[in-house]
Amino acid sequence: MQKINKDNLGLTLLLDSSSAPLTAVLYDSGKMYALSKDGIKQEELLFPLLNRLYKKAGKTFKQTQNFFFIKGPGRFTGIRIGVTLASVLAEINGTNIASADIFQTLGPAVLQSADFIKWKAKNPLGKTVIILPAFREEYFAFIQGESAPKWLNFEALQEQLAAQKEPLFLAGWAGAKEPLKKYFGKKYFYSKTNFLTPEILLAAAKKYLGTQTKEEVLTPLYLKPARFELCGK
Repeated sequence: MQKINKDNLGLTLLLDSSSAPLTAVLYDSGKMYALSKDGIKQEELLFPLLNRLYKKAGKTFKQTQNFFFIKGPGRFTGIRIGVTLASVLAEINGTNIASADIFQTLGPAVLQSADFIKWKAKNPLGKTVIILPAFREEYFAFIQGESAPKWLNFEALQEQLAAQKEPLFLAGWAGAKEPLKKYFGKKYFYSKTNFLTPEILLAAAKKYLGTQTKEEVLTPLYLKPARFELCGK
């Protein structure tokens, strides 16, 4: 692990290739440049997007000092893109690398949001639940207080939520960036902080850069079996 000056990061690339849209952000000297591209073939979209991004910032790929990426959960191929790019940058370019899963990245932003703080004051025993779309009518979910996130079908997730005795504060999205309330009804409180913005990605990068071993960085979070993509479904 290398020491990182988090007050002066230098040129930092942030990447979320775990699902569509593919999102890349460059941070340099207090300025952020961000680009996104819809499509599931992110292995084809990545480098054209990065070329545009670095050109927009007036920088070159070799100048990248730090790289942070989302390591799951999500599409098998998309997650591997982040892992592979991190490994290449570290070995060839000497770039500092770090990663976190979506729950580790979005969770702190939700807990620091004004609407959650207000809700928590009224519901001191309440729990947060982060929900993300997985495959068709299935979801990734992390319920506060549990040891690990789960991969559940819609019915099982509804049962898990209904079994909670405490009030619930739901964050995340469903389907194609659709609001959770559309699927889970009015009985829960819904966060206004639901997506990985450039600012949220940067906050996670600052938190994790310089704190992880290479093995920790490059170990992805797979919750969805890769067989769905390997068999072409």
